Amino acid sequence: MQPKGSTSQWHRHAGVRSGEQLTPGERAADRMRNIMGSWPFVFSFFGIMILWAIVNSIFYLGGNNGKHGFDPYPYILLNLFLSMLAGVQAAALLIAAKRADAISSEIAIHTEKNTEEIKRLLQENTELTIAVKHNTDLLEEIHRHVSLLTP
Repeated sequence: MQPKGSTSQWHRHAGVRSGEQLTPGERAADRMRNIMGSWPFVFSFFGIMILWAIVNSIFYLGGNNGKHGFDPYPYILLNLFLSMLAGVQAAALLIAAKRADAISSEIAIHTEKNTEEIKRLLQENTELTIAVKHNTDLLEEIHRHVSLLTP
């Protein structure tokens, strides 16, 4: 079971498709959003960055004038990886935003359908109430006539 708050609860909404109803791309977007938009991801990312700097600095300081460091200062390889990660994250944000828009659209359509159904039921209820009022008035009139006939 997933920790509370790690995933959205849209799968519980009647108007939002979920599970097997989703395309593979939509499922991937949801997984990406849930992973990249989490505190464990942020802390893991910072941990890897710090570990990279520490390990590389140890190799750099232990070598001959930095010749043994796997990514000599100013960490050009790390900058390359961060640039690639930024590009991937930008795409991931756009994918997640498109998925959020799709969820909002599904909810809006579901709400509109429900609203139309509620309006129809309200109209039927109003018509029934008018009929009941009319029948009650007729019944009261019958009671008046019957009470006049009885001594």
